[in-house]
Amino acid sequence: MTIIDNAVYVDGVRTATPHSLEQTFETLAEHGGMAWIGLYRPTKDEMAAVAQEFGLHELAVEDAVSAHQRPKLERYDHNLFTVLRPARYLDDTETVEFGELHIFTGPNFVVTIRHAETGGVARVRHRLETRPDLLCHGPEAVLYALLDQVVDDYAPVVAGLENDIDEIEDQLFSGDSAVSRRIYELAREVIQFQRAIQPLPDMMALLEKGFEKYGVDIELQRSLRDVEDHVQRVISRVNSFRDLLQNALTLDGTLTANRQNEASAAQNEQVKKISSWAAILFAPSFVAGVYGMNFDHMPELHWDFGYPLAVGLMFGAALLMYLIFKRKGWL
Repeated sequence: MTIIDNAVYVDGVRTATPHSLEQTFETLAEHGGMAWIGLYRPTKDEMAAVAQEFGLHELAVEDAVSAHQRPKLERYDHNLFTVLRPARYLDDTETVEFGELHIFTGPNFVVTIRHAETGGVARVRHRLETRPDLLCHGPEAVLYALLDQVVDDYAPVVAGLENDIDEIEDQLFSGDSAVSRRIYELAREVIQFQRAIQPLPDMMALLEKGFEKYGVDIELQRSLRDVEDHVQRVISRVNSFRDLLQNALTLDGTLTANRQNEASAAQNEQVKKISSWAAILFAPSFVAGVYGMNFDHMPELHWDFGYPLAVGLMFGAALLMYLIFKRKGWL
């Protein structure tokens, strides 16, 4: 079995570090206290042993083994099954990497199951072991501390997303054609992040409903409410990110349309100029073409003023058309 850490605590102090689950169960039965078992991607058979000892519900066990669960909190008699989605921001790829943490808590045990590499559980265990006054409150203290750690780890994710959105706002007016794709991909990460945090307030509310019934210590109640405040702030900021990206995408579409219109207008101006010069040159060509035909009966060919008249007609027509197109702004 992939046991990350395994310990029995009495009055908030680690009293034993068993090397197997069987030793953990025996120590817990003999000395009491609380068992905290940390597992990494356990198999069905491995989870079956834990489930049999602590009376875990089969549906929750099935979810814990299969993973790919959304954040949730479910109560089965005196046991709680909690799913959290730790996250970290990868700035190089501008993506949010999600883990998955499953937590079983009961009267005298905590079982944490990880489905991704993350150091959050180890940090929480180390911090609580330096605070026996908190750890002595049992499984609730561990669950609330894990919630607090996951929510605190969201802060760098929020900061990373915010920084990239600021860069997009600067990039919008630079004419970079890649900005549309960047906005879309970042919006996708924001949506996935929202899915990880949106269920948290309802989960907190369910925990608060059990304060009085299960006699949760007042300090733990305050701790959970503090975590809830952090969650609300994170949700508010992430929701604003989605609005900003939607506005950025709309603005990018508007700027792109404006640039296309400007290019089209410039092209139209060029077409006007080409058409004007073509018309101007057509008039002399027409006159020259008429008098260039080899007909015998063309009186002007034998007239003394025929040539000056033809040349004057060509220049006059060209000048007149030039003045007309110039007045219309085509030239």
